Amino acid sequence: MDVLSLIGIILAFVAIIGGNFLEGGNLSALLNGPAALIVVGGTLAASLLQAPMSAFMRAIQIVGWIFFPPRIDLPGGIDRVVNWSLTARKEGLLGLESIADAEVDKYARKGLQLLVDGAEPEAIRSILEVDFITQETRDIQAAKVFESMGGYAPTIGIIGAVMGLIHVMGNLADPSQLGSGIAVAFVATIYGVASANLILLPVANKLKAVAIRQSRYREMLLEGILSIAEGENPRSIELKLQGFME
Repeated sequence: MDVLSLIGIILAFVAIIGGNFLEGGNLSALLNGPAALIVVGGTLAASLLQAPMSAFMRAIQIVGWIFFPPRIDLPGGIDRVVNWSLTARKEGLLGLESIADAEVDKYARKGLQLLVDGAEPEAIRSILEVDFITQETRDIQAAKVFESMGGYAPTIGIIGAVMGLIHVMGNLADPSQLGSGIAVAFVATIYGVASANLILLPVANKLKAVAIRQSRYREMLLEGILSIAEGENPRSIELKLQGFME
C-alpha cells in the first residue's frame, strides 16, 4: 500500500476541516448538497464530454494505483534478465522456452518467446517498443482524465458560486432565502478548488508517475532481451541494466 497517498488524503481533510473548526465554523457549514451536485456533476459531465470512452474506462481501472500501485521490482528484474542470459549462454536460446512458458509477466513472456523463435534484434526491438509505448500512452491518457477534472472543477465551482448569488439576488426581499443561496455560492467554490488541488490533480500526477515507472521497467526488460539476442556477456548485461536503477 502507498502510505504517502493515504497520509496525503488524511492531511487534506484534516487541514480543511480543522481550519474551519479553528475559525469557529462547524462541519455542517461545509456540507451542502446543491453545491456538491453542481461541482461533482458538472466536472464529471465535462470530463465525459472530453475523454474517449476507452480512456475513461482505463481511468476507472487504474485509480486504485493511488493506494495499491503495481509492484515494480527493478533490482529483481535485473536479476531475472541476468539469469536468462546465463541460461541462454549455457543451453542456447531454446533453453529459454521453459522459462517463457512459466513467465507471468506478459511483456517479458513475449520477449522471451521472440528470443526462442530466433527473431532478429531489430525485429524484437520493434515489436516490444510498440507494446510498451502503447501501454504507457494508454495509461497517461487515463491519468489525464483526472487532470482534466482538476482543470474543470474550480471553474464549475465558480459557476456554482454565481448560481448561488443569482439565487440570493432574486430573494433579497425574503431574508429567509438568503442563507441557502450564500451557502451554495461559497461552498461550491470550496468544493471546486479543494477537489482539484487536493485530490484530482495529485491523483493525475501520481498515476502518471506509476505509468512512467512501469515503462522504465519494460524498457529495462527490452534492453536486457536485446542484449541476450546479441550474445552479450551476462556481466556486461548486468552493468548496463543497472543504469535503469533509480
